[in-house]
Amino acid sequence: MAEERTAVLESVVDHGTDTRSFVFRIPGGLAFRPGQFLSCLLPIGGERLIRPYSIASSPEEPERVELLLNLVPGGPGSRYLFDLAPGATLHFTGPWGTFVLDRAPDAEAVFVAVDTGIAPIRPMLHRALATCAHPVTLLYAASHPIYRDELGALDALQLHHIAPAIVEQEVRRRYLERDADRSRHFFICGVGDIVPRLRDLLRGGGYARRAVQYEKW
Repeated sequence: MAEERTAVLESVVDHGTDTRSFVFRIPGGLAFRPGQFLSCLLPIGGERLIRPYSIASSPEEPERVELLLNLVPGGPGSRYLFDLAPGATLHFTGPWGTFVLDRAPDAEAVFVAVDTGIAPIRPMLHRALATCAHPVTLLYAASHPIYRDELGALDALQLHHIAPAIVEQEVRRRYLERDADRSRHFFICGVGDIVPRLRDLLRGGGYARRAVQYEKW
């Protein structure tokens, strides 16, 4: 059985549009890889629900872990977290997940984040920029981009803000139609069917299966 641990809610950042960051302090720290998630154990309705949430902060700060999420209509997990106040405790197991980046690939790295899909991609970007000798690009498809100032200050990052409705069109135009280069590596995260559609688009367009990593919520 996975070890259960406890975190203490330190602060909450309201990003608007029902989106918040929850910063938890973890006594003793937490070793994790960029892109991994926690399984949160939430006491709701007399049960203990398990809800996975990606870690939006960096492994270089192991004692503070940030979770970024939307308030989902009718979603008991997000409602529970949105009702927490600083000082509250959270029980969890993890980290878990194979959507990770330990160091940048030996090729151009392209990250595609759709809305709160930026959560696991944020620490992956910082790791890629610290270890990559090739270009690092982020296509950020969001109506209300989060971490805008932080991402904009990363000089080595090629950052492109686009509307969520055109992300598929933009990926096709930039990485299939513009040139014949198929050496890039992709990291895609978001909610819903757009994620497997982008995966299939790129793999069907000639990119290697292992070069297109993804996480769908």
